[in-house]
Amino acid sequence: MLQNNLISTLITFIVSLVWLRLNNLAADRGWVSSQISRKIIHMGTGPLFVLCWLLYTPDPRSRFLAALVPFAITVQFILVGIGIIRDPTAVQSMSRTGDRREILRGPLFYGIGFVILTIAFWYDTPTGIVALMLMSGGDGLADILGRRYGRARLPWNMNKSWVGSLGMLLGGWAFSVGIVWIYIQFSAFRIPLGEILPAITLIAFIATLVESLPLEDVDNLTVTFSAVIMGYFLF
Repeated sequence: MLQNNLISTLITFIVSLVWLRLNNLAADRGWVSSQISRKIIHMGTGPLFVLCWLLYTPDPRSRFLAALVPFAITVQFILVGIGIIRDPTAVQSMSRTGDRREILRGPLFYGIGFVILTIAFWYDTPTGIVALMLMSGGDGLADILGRRYGRARLPWNMNKSWVGSLGMLLGGWAFSVGIVWIYIQFSAFRIPLGEILPAITLIAFIATLVESLPLEDVDNLTVTFSAVIMGYFLF
């Protein structure tokens, strides 16, 4: 059983690193802007990582082995952010302005959230998965749509737009429902999707409100925390 989980961890590492490096290459070659690359990484990492959980056995150690993947990547973020490791392609794809220190904010919080949610919730409950999907699909789509179409600004936060918040709501909801549905198909969750759909919808709505608040560079933390609190009461 342990050997199977070690293989699953290796596969998860490979999938995660290939995804990151492909996007780093795209940003470095100028195929996509650093802004878009940053959000593509943001949106794709969560679903890929969570889907890899299905490779693991029910062994209690599984969650800790899986958490090693975002932990190792987060440590790399820290080393790149403080300048110990030189990785210009990673900086180009994960920062807004090309300053390596930006990785020590949003991307770092993102990685920490993955480690904590994996260990704390795994798939004992949909709470961790929904929180991760809101952080991935919701926050990522909010930024992409908001920058392109967000002309009408929110009255309480002029840095955010109605279109961006709609992207947060729809993206987070769709990613959450999609991944939970897949888990139900694999019998990881033994509850009909219709029974938890209202809870997912409410959590996505509350997380959208929280994401719209004027709190710069910490929305990866605030969105996750609000989703966890709501999930504790609703699931």
